[in-house]
Amino acid sequence: MSERPLVAATGLTKVYPRRRSTAEFRAVDGIDFEVQRGEAFGLLGPNGAGKSTTMRMIAATSPISGGSLRVLGMDPMRQGPEIRSRLGVVTQDDCLDNELTVRENLHIYGRYFSLPRAVIRERVTRLLGFAQLEEKAGDQVETLSGGMRRRLTIARSLINEPDILLLDEPTTGLDPQARHILWDRLFRLKQEGVTLILTTHYMDEAEQLCDRLVVVDHGRIVAHGSPRDLITRYATRDVLELRFRLDERDTAAEKLRTSPLATGGNDTDGRVELLPDRVLVYAADGEAALSTVHAMSLTPLTALVRRATLEDVFLKLTGRSLIE
Repeated sequence: MSERPLVAATGLTKVYPRRRSTAEFRAVDGIDFEVQRGEAFGLLGPNGAGKSTTMRMIAATSPISGGSLRVLGMDPMRQGPEIRSRLGVVTQDDCLDNELTVRENLHIYGRYFSLPRAVIRERVTRLLGFAQLEEKAGDQVETLSGGMRRRLTIARSLINEPDILLLDEPTTGLDPQARHILWDRLFRLKQEGVTLILTTHYMDEAEQLCDRLVVVDHGRIVAHGSPRDLITRYATRDVLELRFRLDERDTAAEKLRTSPLATGGNDTDGRVELLPDRVLVYAADGEAALSTVHAMSLTPLTALVRRATLEDVFLKLTGRSLIE
């Protein structure tokens, strides 16, 4: 028999009352998923899709409204303290003690778990190295950069050596270099067998970190699988991105809507998506699709052929971009 999943949700629902209305708001609307030990599992979707709400229910800090949820084989409704003692949680906000030093933040957090002082000292030293913060150990947190603060937050969440690490939008607001450093730290945890559950609306982040993921929209799961499987299933190999002058955009869009590119000809799948700032053409061969565009006497300001991503998957499934 396979090992029991660390997290198992069936019909999981979260409902909030609406102000001045008898109708309810279903933030999470009957979702099913499982998370196995040692995998990196992602919840991908735009802001307001229900990702953070799901994470709070897993963390046993928000009661479920319906369905079933088991975390580490326990019921969050009845065994919340036991579950929380075995989790590491990285929230969207750092919630660090700014007036304390980096080392003191780690040490005091370890005391919350009633760990012996000798154990805390050993883990603090190890986690400072993991987060590449040895040289900042004696500095106050308020002097740290955003990327350093996020690394410290992750290090702090590991002080109790959790069974599951929950990461809610771990790289929001970071510059590209800081994001890549943080990805490296998380990838190392994954290689060490730590179970990661993360929410993100960055498709490149999900592709980099997740073994499996669910795509969530309006509280419901619209697709699930590995990043590569989802891209293969719902998108073409190439995507042609076109941008036109404002005074030419509407005419160009109309031509593309009625062209072979939008009807499945010229080695495309018949998808031409019109976004506010660009037009997307989905094709097995992006360069051939671009040649067709030029043959139609259309002259885009810019033309980019790229590989399909999870954002293209989400656009096909929901009709809107991940960043909307």
